[in-house]
Amino acid sequence: MARIIPIFLFLCTFYGDSLAAVGCELNDPDRDVKRLFPESTGYRTDFITLKERGGEALQKEVEGKLGSKFDPIYESLDVPYAYYTILKDKQVIGYVHGVNQKGKYGGLQLILATDPAGKIVGFYYQRISSPESQKFKQKAFTGKFIGLSLADFYAKDSRVPKIADPSRNSSEDFKATLRGIKKNLILLDEFLLAGKHDKHYQTGGK
Repeated sequence: MARIIPIFLFLCTFYGDSLAAVGCELNDPDRDVKRLFPESTGYRTDFITLKERGGEALQKEVEGKLGSKFDPIYESLDVPYAYYTILKDKQVIGYVHGVNQKGKYGGLQLILATDPAGKIVGFYYQRISSPESQKFKQKAFTGKFIGLSLADFYAKDSRVPKIADPSRNSSEDFKATLRGIKKNLILLDEFLLAGKHDKHYQTGGK
């Protein structure tokens, strides 16, 4: 038994780190895309890494906009971020994209649906391990992000600072949610929107 326990702990640590290092894909893309965009007729999936788009220089730029350093496990350069481009016939009508974000009780998976300009039209947790997870998942909370864009996260006088923590004792997961959503929008802006919101970063959201 004395030899079994160390081996078990090693496997748990290794396996856990491996899970954390992968990207955040939709559990059931066909089902999830249709639920988020009922009018869609199809979608295209692309996987993009920071490493292939700009490497460490781009990571530093993203960290500057985010206001914090990347976690070496959850946010390494080679994490493949999945982007689902939503189509209605040949027209792009939106995007679905998720990120992993370290929370107090484990990894969060934050899924955003946005219109072609990057405005949030849907948000939900694909995974959250907080003992108060149900409070975070309620539409009364997730609905507060609908209509926001990256410009709102750059601005000091937007709706974002007014969003209240729905939990009583899980403020770390609330802060992780805000950070993860902002990170998700920054990466979308860098990867698919050609830095459309950079002007808002430079002017503080104005």
